[in-house]
Amino acid sequence: MCLWNAVTMGRIVFYEDRNFQGRSYECSSDCSDIHMHLNRCNSCRIESGCFVVYDRPNFMGNQVFLRRGEYNDFQYTGGMTGMMGMAMMDTVRSCRAIPTHRGQFRMRVYERENFGGQMHELTEDCESLQERFYMSDCQSCNVTDGHWLMFEQPNFRGRLTYVRPGEYRNLRDMGTSNVTRISSIKRIMDVC
Repeated sequence: MCLWNAVTMGRIVFYEDRNFQGRSYECSSDCSDIHMHLNRCNSCRIESGCFVVYDRPNFMGNQVFLRRGEYNDFQYTGGMTGMMGMAMMDTVRSCRAIPTHRGQFRMRVYERENFGGQMHELTEDCESLQERFYMSDCQSCNVTDGHWLMFEQPNFRGRLTYVRPGEYRNLRDMGTSNVTRISSIKRIMDVC
């Protein structure tokens, strides 16, 4: 069910078929199961805001970050402008609307789960945890300000995990992504 969130002003329209064909469903906030409204979802248009879409219900599975634009085929994601995250999706099953954030960005990243090992504080993008902090992985984090994307490969490439303010004691056990390691981290700025 799509729940209203007054902070988020995004708008996304999902279509059952590729190239914006078939039945459609419009959403302005988080939606835990798009299949309650459509049999499948193979394309979408984002008219405003930014969204993270998931290939499983309840915000689970592979994730792709989408900005304003048109996405005509989720099964072929190569080269689509505004899309971040490398995930081939047969269909989209759930989505999160990303609220606009204009304040500070701050998060602590930890080398091990349960906030163990090395700790570093980030207030800006980090293209490579290995090069910047000599950290080979990030297994837990505490996000105090802003919304962030955590990528499997350096330079914001590969599969991603979206994190919002909160504590994440074990990024591997969240069930929200198939990411095997965290190598780079990017802020979600007011481009949404």
